[in-house]
Amino acid sequence: MSWHSLASPLLLAVACGAADAAPTAACQRSSPPHTVALVELFTSEGCSSCPPADRWLSTLAARYGPEQVVPLSLHVDYWDYIGWQDPFAQAQFSERQRQLGQRSASPVVYTPEVFVGMRELRGWHDAASFEQRLRQINRQPARADIRLAMKGGETGAIAVEAQFRTATAEDGRNSLQGVLVLYEDRLESSVRRGENRGATLRHDHVVRYWSPPFPLRADATLQTVRRTLGLGAEWNTTKLGLAAFVHDSRTGEVLQAISLPVCTAAAM
Repeated sequence: MSWHSLASPLLLAVACGAADAAPTAACQRSSPPHTVALVELFTSEGCSSCPPADRWLSTLAARYGPEQVVPLSLHVDYWDYIGWQDPFAQAQFSERQRQLGQRSASPVVYTPEVFVGMRELRGWHDAASFEQRLRQINRQPARADIRLAMKGGETGAIAVEAQFRTATAEDGRNSLQGVLVLYEDRLESSVRRGENRGATLRHDHVVRYWSPPFPLRADATLQTVRRTLGLGAEWNTTKLGLAAFVHDSRTGEVLQAISLPVCTAAAM
């Protein structure tokens, strides 16, 4: 059986309940038969050169769409010492950047830094360079199929169901992992100290939750992961989104990525 026969048809239209739908209304999306590019921006509100990169990332979803790109903004914490504590920074994002940096030509981490498909792209600000990388990824047949669905659970939580199907490992070695992500759009900060003192910064696709990687079987069987994700009291649930991706922990290769805006009445 070829891998193409495993991939489910692309569901570009998100199936959402109406505004007055019951709390059990769910929304869902399936990944396309080609590979979607995972774009990770490592940024910080304490970095004066980061706002242009933040604005660039905010444009990606509208310019390319979910069938081409999954943009994520990961705020690191190593700039906090200079006077402004980034409210969106997490130490685990600094660690992820260091891990990705070890696979790049230069292991030195910096901000803003962009990885596309877990590979560093220093020329992200050049439209031609970025689009070339994007085309390289999008024209590859997907080697994983992902379906995301969510619905409102108890107050302050979202019930998530993720289904994964991966191609059989040719060398018999299984190092595939899945990751679930919650992100938030339209965040705003008035910075009072540090390099961006006096500036009002706006962010999209800011990662709020990043799951520990979970193992996936590389044998073409359907695997279902269910999670109830707690929501922070300060999060705007109407601006949240869910993402997932599959990567090979041995090679650092992304097999597929997908994103889905929260669209359940119970989550709003």
